[in-house]
Amino acid sequence: MTISINNLLQKRQEKLNVAINQLIRDSELLESVANTLIQSLCSNKKILICGNGGSAAQAQHMAGELIGRFKKNRAPIAALALGTDMATTTAIANDFGYEEVFLRQVDALGNDGDVLLILSTSGNSPNVLAAVNTARRKGLKTVAFTGKKPSKVEDLADIVVRFPAEETDVIQELHLLAIHILCEVVEEHLSKEVVDGQ
Repeated sequence: MTISINNLLQKRQEKLNVAINQLIRDSELLESVANTLIQSLCSNKKILICGNGGSAAQAQHMAGELIGRFKKNRAPIAALALGTDMATTTAIANDFGYEEVFLRQVDALGNDGDVLLILSTSGNSPNVLAAVNTARRKGLKTVAFTGKKPSKVEDLADIVVRFPAEETDVIQELHLLAIHILCEVVEEHLSKEVVDGQ
């Protein structure tokens, strides 16, 4: 084997350690995201999540954790990953162009008080930017997870979390870490809300 797995793991550990230490120092941003999600869900609103490629898979993963369960058996949490319905996605892309695949779904499914969470390692994908614009017009709160570099979505989203990495794979790993943390915080809060209400 020409590539050492051990060396790759050590390099990744170093990168993730540096990035996670930075996230710990800036944890108030993720706390703000968590509070935004909780406020919306406690008002009987929902979370829409979208991204391209690996980020689309992560959007679907997050929705699954919330609708199903993360660590606790509890009532399902209203979350929807956009782009998972292939018939709808390909019809929109075919008839209107790929730039509209998310915006038309946000327009159809999003309501005032909902949250749109976009996952974009670049923060510059045209279809994601279009979705954020549509969400703002409809009164949704908008949250963007991006990478270290400045991006166009920063001028549009209500909350932008720039994860401290430049390589796509590392950014996606950090996004997944944040998704799991948010799922745990949201689940814990809403589980308490259910128990307290009984």
